[in-house]
Amino acid sequence: MGTRRPGLVVDVVSPRSFPVRGLAAWLVRAAPARASGEVTVALVSDRQMARLNETFRGYAQPTDVLSFASEAPPVLGDIAIARGVARRQAARAGHSVSTELRVLALHGLLHLLGYDHQQDDGEMGRLERRLRKRAGLVEGLIERAQ
Repeated sequence: MGTRRPGLVVDVVSPRSFPVRGLAAWLVRAAPARASGEVTVALVSDRQMARLNETFRGYAQPTDVLSFASEAPPVLGDIAIARGVARRQAARAGHSVSTELRVLALHGLLHLLGYDHQQDDGEMGRLERRLRKRAGLVEGLIERAQ
């Protein structure tokens, strides 16, 4: 079951062996006000992520998060997060897997909204920093990569 606010609905799909309490509600609260539509966050295996990454980006290895924007409103799009990669990154960053999932989901949502940190002169990074601070995250994915 998803979490919603006027204009934004977030649903999280995850295996029972990987419980994710509160991620949908947190992402709805953390999202920028202009975020509107339906978003599905799928927590996938590293193997599944490697297949997605190879199909859509040409890299046969898992990545942490991929976003797939929709062109069929009211669906905003889908976010795929690799569970194993998220666990390893959480351990390296010294925080919980739950925190890492939030970092990745927020980053993925901003991509669904059209932001691209590789081409926007820091606009996505500034927005991610503002949103994550407001939502209680110490670090964001863009900052960690720099």
